[in-house]
Amino acid sequence: MTHADFLATRRFTALDGLRAVAAVLVIVFHSGGPSLEWLSGWVGVHVFFVLSGFLITTLALREESRNGRVSLREFYIRRAFRILPVYFVVLGVTALVYVLRGQFTSVGFGQVMPFYLTFNGELVGPGRVFGIVWTLGIEQKFYLVWPLLAFAAGAFLGRTRIVATVCLLASMFLLWTLVLPMFVHYYVILLGCLLAMVMHSKRGFALVRPFTHPVAGVLAAVALVAAQLWIPTGVALFGSEAPVIALYAIPVVLLIPSLVSPGPVSWLLSRRPLVFVGERSYSLYLCQLVAGFLASGVSPMFGVARVASAIAVTLISLLMADQLYRHVEQPMIAVGKRVIENLRRPAAGNPPERTPVDASA
Repeated sequence: MTHADFLATRRFTALDGLRAVAAVLVIVFHSGGPSLEWLSGWVGVHVFFVLSGFLITTLALREESRNGRVSLREFYIRRAFRILPVYFVVLGVTALVYVLRGQFTSVGFGQVMPFYLTFNGELVGPGRVFGIVWTLGIEQKFYLVWPLLAFAAGAFLGRTRIVATVCLLASMFLLWTLVLPMFVHYYVILLGCLLAMVMHSKRGFALVRPFTHPVAGVLAAVALVAAQLWIPTGVALFGSEAPVIALYAIPVVLLIPSLVSPGPVSWLLSRRPLVFVGERSYSLYLCQLVAGFLASGVSPMFGVARVASAIAVTLISLLMADQLYRHVEQPMIAVGKRVIENLRRPAAGNPPERTPVDASA
């Protein structure tokens, strides 16, 4: 793949397939029980973190290249209409389920609700009800701060923006090793951001180009599978998850260049069933708790056969996610686009604003 080919690619379909695999791994981890712990599905959220950093930064860089700047107002509007409606719908439904089960107070939902309403779920202790939304707290803070650092203040850095990102990565490394392990999640996201910056640059892309080769893609995929299976050993070796998470993110980063270019791994992850799941992965992730309640009510076997339970929760989550995708996600994204179009309309006598790049990668 050439640099021009990369810049001309408007959608990276295989990344949706990778999202699908990551989402299913997480659900299997939460619903599969001890028999499936060897899969270490919990680390799937860090695949999402790397992809978020890569895609958000790539889209912003392309908009900057076309228009000379990034519209922060439009960025935040797009993120709000993409993330908030589905999140609040699922949060409300989950709370209602606990109310109907007579467990809202006993599980302490009311105590943690303020954290969830303000996207601070990562500040709630582990194991709390609906604790899966800690990932959204991490990502929301990234969405709020990263555009300001990289494209408002960072616009003045020019070519040194990559150097500044490397320095920020180093600071995250020091913070999670010396202060608080939670900062490793931002370290992982920033790896995706750095990859986007390198690949957007013609000189940087030349360094990454060997990883776009089909053979390199197969090797990177094998390395990622090996890293996935090594996680339990790694956690036992280091005595904590943070170093393992940081190391695991490396093969994820190395795999991405092959997924945005033609090759066997890219072809496999671009198959329609995987893309279908990947497009709904956000809702799929959010629905798993309610889906677990529904699965447990289908048959008593799901309380014993945890593999069957994992399959049932995944399928029910996908059915729910599909409805949310069709009736909440897509309509609200369309509303966000209309809001942006209305804001772009110039006042009488004023020249029109430049339209930002429509990169749907």
